[in-house]
Amino acid sequence: MKTGGQLIVDALVANGVKRIACVPGESYLAVLDALHDTDIDVLVCRQEGGAAMMADCWGRLTGEPGICMVTRGPGATNASAGLHIARQDSIPMILFIGQVQRDAREREAFQEIEYRRAFTEVAKWVAEIDDARRIPEFVTRAFAVATSGRPGPVVLALPEDMLTDTVEAPVPLPYMPVEAHPGASQIAALETLLEKADRPIVILGGTRWTEESVAGFTAFAERWSLPVACSFRRQMLFDHLHPNYAGDSGIGINPALGREIRESDLVLLVGGRYSEMPSATYSLLESPYPAQTLVHVHPDPSELGRVYRPTLAIAAAPAEFVEALDGVAPKAAPGWAARTAAMHASYLKWSVPPATGPGGVQMGPIMEWLEENTAGDTIFTNGAGNYATWVHRFHRFRRFATQAAPTSGSMGYGLPAAVAAKQLFPEREVICFAGDGCFMMHGQEFATAVRYKLPIITVVVNNGIYGTIRMHQEREYPGRVSATDLTNPDFAALAVAYGGHGETVEKTEDFAPAFLRARESGKPAIIEIRLDPEAITPTRTLSDIREGK
Repeated sequence: MKTGGQLIVDALVANGVKRIACVPGESYLAVLDALHDTDIDVLVCRQEGGAAMMADCWGRLTGEPGICMVTRGPGATNASAGLHIARQDSIPMILFIGQVQRDAREREAFQEIEYRRAFTEVAKWVAEIDDARRIPEFVTRAFAVATSGRPGPVVLALPEDMLTDTVEAPVPLPYMPVEAHPGASQIAALETLLEKADRPIVILGGTRWTEESVAGFTAFAERWSLPVACSFRRQMLFDHLHPNYAGDSGIGINPALGREIRESDLVLLVGGRYSEMPSATYSLLESPYPAQTLVHVHPDPSELGRVYRPTLAIAAAPAEFVEALDGVAPKAAPGWAARTAAMHASYLKWSVPPATGPGGVQMGPIMEWLEENTAGDTIFTNGAGNYATWVHRFHRFRRFATQAAPTSGSMGYGLPAAVAAKQLFPEREVICFAGDGCFMMHGQEFATAVRYKLPIITVVVNNGIYGTIRMHQEREYPGRVSATDLTNPDFAALAVAYGGHGETVEKTEDFAPAFLRARESGKPAIIEIRLDPEAITPTRTLSDIREGK
């Protein structure tokens, strides 16, 4: 006989869970009590949105569901920000929510929400466990749903009194992954299309990749001399210095790469959905009927044909697809090798940061210094904002599992993700980029980094405004500034107040010694870069945008 709380934890252990992120609540005290007797690491966070984002990051970097636990009502709605990221980004995650006791439901009891109505849009499956005897069933199913097809978040609500029920229940067993494999005829059809093509291009995206599948696809691209682009914020799927790398298809795409995609006669889209941001609002591939021959490979059949009608649809996860490509080679040397080399050269030129710009701090030289002074396995995290352009355009990702950034464009993600990444990979350096507006949305999780002695380095690019919104505002309503100015704390002093290390950079040449001091401190650190708001993009100032230049 076990309590519902014990059965929840038993099911987590059976499914190999090693860590959870939580904000505690009285609604699931029985689970917290059961966790006391396990080896599962529990990261106690300062806000539920941050906890959910940490779980997302674990799922993003490992492929296994990140686990988050929060209390009912305000706790659950706070966590919904992380749910939305995981849903749009196809990240496996399970959110456990404490719920009101069963006999109080439908009375608008204290902090009551009906989660099946509230969260259906931001989760793959939402359920409430009324009977503790069914906990093994529900939790096993949650793992299967979160990881199958197109991965995503699952929500399980746990009535408080159900967790204290003592029942007989089956011994929990781990979920059984089920994979779809491409058929031999589909691989043969792909080979035929490649042989007929003159201007092919590959776009890698989505999740469910592994280090091995990335290496396997790289070998396939080499055999066929294929140019390979990565989708928005999926740059870690291909080595940027590999001669086949063509750049990223995202916000602010290299115009040369955009032309190549539009003018290609065969697009091999692997793993991703190629949604609004990577497709330049569905203009690189037209919906529903692309001008190019499209081969779309995706693990969820329901995504194939949903936005684009493909010439060849293959329902397979990246690993299984890449395995089927082993040994598939051209009959003769492809005629597009020179084009591939030219596209890589264009990327290299595009990814050289500018040396100058307005104000006393130049972000270009800072990015160059980071490229020369960080290891290839360094993990970069960020949220959303114009500052992120400096990372996504000018940092050259070299290895798998080195990037955690929301394709959903959610602000506040970078710091919680950095905490989660450092907990997962303590031996690797983790650098978070955040804008001043972005940092303040989940900056309280810096306290979590301090508590667990996770020496992340957070670079806060402070320009005193909501930069992306100001940029759009100046373009659409020149000179009519409204609701985009910010008043900020001294971020370096804030870091020290939390128990970390703080630095302030007001001149370009101050950045390198500040970063080295932050690294050597062994503490969580914040390096505040005070950037002139005119430096709104790498190539255009706010004045340029206001004046329509």
